[in-house]
Amino acid sequence: MASTPRRPVNPMDAAEALFKPAAKKPAPAVERPIVPQSRETVSIRLDGDVLAYFQEDGPGWQDRINDALRAAMVAKD
Repeated sequence: MASTPRRPVNPMDAAEALFKPAAKKPAPAVERPIVPQSRETVSIRLDGDVLAYFQEDGPGWQDRINDALRAAMVAKD
């Protein structure tokens, strides 16, 4: 049986066998551009009566809250 020995005979090969190859660094994360007028999911605490006011007209209450907040934002400018 003329196979290679289980242990390296050369000291340099022995040293190399002790170290694993360096892992490649992962590619940097790609920065996504901010899309204008995009929606973002947030958590907000509102008083019950305020929430009931916007929900009393049915579906679309989140859009109505957004419109009210936008109107307040524009009025401040």
